Amino acid sequence: MPNQTLLQLLNARVQAALAAAGCADASANVQPASRPEHGDYQANGIMAAAKSRKLNPRALAQTVVEHLQLDGIASHIEIAGPGFINMTVAPDYLAGWVKTALDDEGGLAVPRVSGDAVQCVAIDYSSPNLAKEMHVGHLRSTVIGDALARVLRFVGHKVVAQNHVGDWGTQFGMLTACMDEAGPDDASNLALADLEVFYRHAKKRFDEDAAFANRARDYVVRLQGGDPRVLELWRRFLEVSMSHCEEIYRRLNVGLTPADVYGESAYNDDLPVVVADLQAKGLAVTSDGAQVVFLDEFSSKDGVPAAYIVQKQDGGYLYATTDLAAIRYRATTLKANRMLYVVDARQKLHFQQAFSVARQAGYVPAGVQLEHVGFGVVLGDDGKPFKTRSGDTVKLAELLAEATQRAFNLVTEKSPELPEAERQAVAQVVGIGAIKYFDLAKNRSTDYVFDWASMLSFEGNTAPYLQYAYTRIKSVLRRAGEWDVNAKVTLVEPAERQLALQLARFADAVLAVAQDALPNTLCAYLYELAAALMRFYEACPVLNATGETRTSRLQLCRLTADTLRTGLGLLGIEVLEAM
Repeated sequence: MPNQTLLQLLNARVQAALAAAGCADASANVQPASRPEHGDYQANGIMAAAKSRKLNPRALAQTVVEHLQLDGIASHIEIAGPGFINMTVAPDYLAGWVKTALDDEGGLAVPRVSGDAVQCVAIDYSSPNLAKEMHVGHLRSTVIGDALARVLRFVGHKVVAQNHVGDWGTQFGMLTACMDEAGPDDASNLALADLEVFYRHAKKRFDEDAAFANRARDYVVRLQGGDPRVLELWRRFLEVSMSHCEEIYRRLNVGLTPADVYGESAYNDDLPVVVADLQAKGLAVTSDGAQVVFLDEFSSKDGVPAAYIVQKQDGGYLYATTDLAAIRYRATTLKANRMLYVVDARQKLHFQQAFSVARQAGYVPAGVQLEHVGFGVVLGDDGKPFKTRSGDTVKLAELLAEATQRAFNLVTEKSPELPEAERQAVAQVVGIGAIKYFDLAKNRSTDYVFDWASMLSFEGNTAPYLQYAYTRIKSVLRRAGEWDVNAKVTLVEPAERQLALQLARFADAVLAVAQDALPNTLCAYLYELAAALMRFYEACPVLNATGETRTSRLQLCRLTADTLRTGLGLLGIEVLEAM
């Protein structure tokens, strides 16, 4: 298995050449060339180094090229423009890399971290409110978090999923009080559909019936105090609600399990400890009866420090307190080196402040990374948050059911000859994959408009397009019959070479996602790979070729299939052998 990608290798060699040219402090920046005439990769940074030293950029670039050790790796190197260095990878080197990737069972020549480079990464994602049914607002956190968990595990990190579910607070006093009134039969026979109705009923009573509201508050106290009866009702409620979440995760092909649930209630006993600790360290002070940490770095334009409240006037705690307890737990108990919070971008300020307080309190060592992986909102075609026609929140279960049905209709239209059971199986994979990929292909920091027609299209950057590309390759490989899977790879035609080059860039895409937490990078890569495959098909016959040309092209097809399957798998999207 290689210990670096082709891009990393080129960057290292250019950096070494810069140092040999007397510019060790300059930064090499090698990236895939934006145009074919610029070769395969282009190095810049030369002009900046020349400017700081008052040198001619092209003259410095020439010196760098003279020291550049790429024998056997690059077939052509040239200086372009004011000081760019264009590099073309040698066909034999690319062919050797293809063979290395084919021989790396399941790894596809993606470098893995080892030793001290392995991090324990705690990923906080999905996090539904267990008092209600999961809705479209939970989609992005769930699929983005799952993709990041898969990618980080793939490259060798230890990932600890943290499903920080909302399972505590005033609403559960309200619900358990209502359940207790309903009697043991109703409580034991709760179904999730009833749970939604039950919640609305309890909320209405809480808002309109003062006596019931007081009783609900009493149940909160009893719940927090460990009252056996209230705890029994609470656990039953959570059991029913979590069973729904687990079904959604199964349908979404998301890897969250009951063992990953670590909800708000898990930190309940630690909240007073956190507040007392902040007080002892002089961070939390009394302000209008509340315990507040004032943050100078978040001061207003008038110079007033931001107030981070950790305990209310009535003694109650907030999400802010729970998040501090969670950070401390993840740093001290889980020993996390990196914490990712896959939460709505609108919570950006909250997490900036929480991270600041946690660092000031010493809850995380200096080297621990704290990252808010923010994401935008799913919008309807009216540009507003996606709702049903009646204005209600879109339930995730109903959305997934509709995706599967729409995909079934599409498959039936395209392949009516398939048995219904087979069409249903294809529809499940295509429909769910379409929803997930449509989300993941967008830069997570932006909002996007939900569009059935676009996401289920077999053209463009969609899951169905990529899934079809995979099945097409598998069809070619099946029709090829028996052939030598250890055959040599030769790259003669430009389309062969371009496909091999794109395959060599898979590792860079995966490592970029692991570093930047942007799954759309991998989506863009897979789409470009599929496009390179289509150009290869058009220019290079596979089954009609003969001899070494045929087996070499079959090798390229095999690696492309493995790469598409693996790449989509890292996004939590399944593929089909036929569709």
